[in-house]
Amino acid sequence: MDGKRHGEAFILGAFICAGLGLLGYLIAGGVVSFRALDRTVMAKGLAEREVVADVAIWPIRFDLADNDLSILTAEIEKKSGLVLEFLRANGFGDDEITVGTPAVNDRKAQRYGGNDQGGFRYQGSSTITVYSSNIEGVRAAMTRLVDLGKKGVVVGSGDYDSRTQFLFTGLNQLKPDMIAEATRNAREVAEKFARDSDSNLGKIKKARQGQFSISDRDSNTPHIKKVRVVATLEYYLTD
Repeated sequence: MDGKRHGEAFILGAFICAGLGLLGYLIAGGVVSFRALDRTVMAKGLAEREVVADVAIWPIRFDLADNDLSILTAEIEKKSGLVLEFLRANGFGDDEITVGTPAVNDRKAQRYGGNDQGGFRYQGSSTITVYSSNIEGVRAAMTRLVDLGKKGVVVGSGDYDSRTQFLFTGLNQLKPDMIAEATRNAREVAEKFARDSDSNLGKIKKARQGQFSISDRDSNTPHIKKVRVVATLEYYLTD
């Protein structure tokens, strides 16, 4: 009887050992497969376009000074009329022109004006802004500002507030094609890496679209814009 039990125990132990060995093999194979799935490559794809701005914001500012407030305000009104006349003569309609509220500063009334009482007491300024989709018309008129100078209107151009802005508002029309191009470029980079590493490119693990950026092509042509986007894709690699 004891010999029979010993035989049964031996057979049971053999099955258990075989089962554990098989389980270990399967687990090892699973780890190898899992690690194989972790083999990835990350690639970036760039898409760029050069476009022409479709909106211009052109502020025309002039400054005046005088010791007589009534004379100063009359000059502001006169010169504003000259600027409006100039803009209309260059083809801009009243719906494209906005006349800002004139600003007048009394230097003697300034709290922190100090003891300097020289120069003019009153300083005034006025800004007339053109908002137009006629980009070439704005650029052409800007070259003719000397005509206003001949009439006594000194236009400021050094201040940040007087800087002409050229905007591009058609980004939504470009987005689909640019995203597709950036994705293709990223895939080409990933495929080359896969070939060089004797691997095959698998499915996408992760994809991230970068922010679209719009910038001037260069400082001399602010009406020409460069639109840019980068797509980042991570692919699985297979043998």
